[in-house]
Amino acid sequence: MATSIDDTDRRILDLLQGNGRISNADIAREVGMAPSATLERVRKLEERGVIRAYETRLDPEAIGQSLAAFVFVRSTETPRDAYTSRALAELPEVQEVHHVAGEDCFLVKVRVRDPRDLQRVLRESIGTIPSVVSTRSTVVLESVKETSSLRLPETGTG
Repeated sequence: MATSIDDTDRRILDLLQGNGRISNADIAREVGMAPSATLERVRKLEERGVIRAYETRLDPEAIGQSLAAFVFVRSTETPRDAYTSRALAELPEVQEVHHVAGEDCFLVKVRVRDPRDLQRVLRESIGTIPSVVSTRSTVVLESVKETSSLRLPETGTG
């Protein structure tokens, strides 16, 4: 359900998406509000679920996980079941799980060290989920853009 976001909320959210560690005083200065009013706005955005979490993005290469792959997973699961998606989401190498339309059931983003590590994840983790019938993998050669930031509406309509 879309929630209404006014121009001030949008500016605050843009600032937070750009730098999750920005101080409340800096946000207040940028949007032209008192720090207490800005803090209240941020708290309301959190309470409404617009802001889900604050996180730190790591450089995959710096921590030895330079290989990204997208794995298409086909399963025997019916639309009412959620076993496969939960099992995939619990794997530590999995960054994203998307239930998709088409021949495959899920699109999964995986981060690992190298091709051998990807093979291990496919065989020993994803491949051992009982409902998984098959997988198809696409290895990423270069990531041109990778972000979790969302484009916010330009107007006060959410």
